[in-house]
Amino acid sequence: MTAEIIRVELPVAFTPTWNRINGVSVDGASLTIGPEDFFFDYRSPSWMICDWQRVHDELLPAKEGTDTALEQMALDYVRERGRSTTDAAEVLRAAHEVYAYLFRPEHLTDPELDYVTPRTLVQLRELATLMALNKVELNGDITNVSPVWMLGHAAQVVYDLTEAESQALDECYHSTWFNESRRRESVLAHAALGGRLVHGCQGSPNMSGGCVVPFGADIDAFRRNLAAMRTPWIEQTLDNR
Repeated sequence: MTAEIIRVELPVAFTPTWNRINGVSVDGASLTIGPEDFFFDYRSPSWMICDWQRVHDELLPAKEGTDTALEQMALDYVRERGRSTTDAAEVLRAAHEVYAYLFRPEHLTDPELDYVTPRTLVQLRELATLMALNKVELNGDITNVSPVWMLGHAAQVVYDLTEAESQALDECYHSTWFNESRRRESVLAHAALGGRLVHGCQGSPNMSGGCVVPFGADIDAFRRNLAAMRTPWIEQTLDNR
């Protein structure tokens, strides 16, 4: 069965050089994805999401207490408000809102992030938006994976980054960006995408990207599956050059 073409109109234009990635066509703010060319594996084209505006208004102001952690708040919210969708365009629109919030320009004034530029924010927002279509099941099986999973390597292809620049971007994404206050925002905002952000390269800076996974997913199995396929996925990503 042929996978349906994904078409979405986003609030802002995407970088035109996303056209270098197989299966991706960018025309201003219009984004078209051919799943059979874009994904390395695409076995589960359905996603859990929550309405972003409600997450923004109802969940982001929430405060952690001595009885309830942020993660529990997010999990409860997804349980109560989450719904399954097979509309990938809807997922991309939600992801764009999430990452426009997490990687917003006001952070450029933070002295901790003095190495981050407006271009860095665009790169992080675009990469993370497309990463939202990747998927991990509760048993840790990776069922949807695209070149964007390998964030640093995809950045080399799309943005002409050197290896050192792509490593710096990856380090920002998986570690430096998410200090405790920004981690708090991340935990709550990712409820709009039905889960929590897990980095594939935690504990080892090897540019393995990451994914939004459902709460309760088998992370050990996820890491084993990622380790088994990481190298060929990187090679396939770089083949777009």
